[in-house]
Amino acid sequence: MRSVQTRKLCMAGILCALAVVGSLFSFPVFGSRCAPVQHMVNILCAVILGPGYGVCVAFAASLLRNLLHLGSLMAFPGSMFGALLCGLTFWKTKNIPLTLCAEVTGTAVLGGLCAYPVAVLFMNQNAADIAFYAYIVPFLISTVGGAVLSAVLLGALHKTNALHSLAQ
Repeated sequence: MRSVQTRKLCMAGILCALAVVGSLFSFPVFGSRCAPVQHMVNILCAVILGPGYGVCVAFAASLLRNLLHLGSLMAFPGSMFGALLCGLTFWKTKNIPLTLCAEVTGTAVLGGLCAYPVAVLFMNQNAADIAFYAYIVPFLISTVGGAVLSAVLLGALHKTNALHSLAQ
């Protein structure tokens, strides 16, 4: 039992590091920096580690990205809602295409809507300057890119039977 927990913790650390380093490859869209690697990591965590680890990795990566000035406060709602929703979806269904859709929905819709109060309360954005749905489009662009990346990676891992050994 202890070796399983150690393996999961090590994998979570590696995926967190991948998300932080992957944020170097981000691009601005409106008021947000789109980091598709974070969304790829969310999906990999959902499939390999489960929803709890996925949310923890998303939080830790968002925190590190902010401390290293590689992201904004939008990283928190932009990653954590997607990680939770895709983690729960894969845990319940074991369906990868549905998990990809859950990441997109959780990040773009839930994360995009929750980014509005974060921008107003913590980033000194004027509520009149941004619409409450203003972050949905940038988050959608970012998460679709990450979903495509993870679909390709998960397909390759499945084809080589590595996915089964990683998810144990």
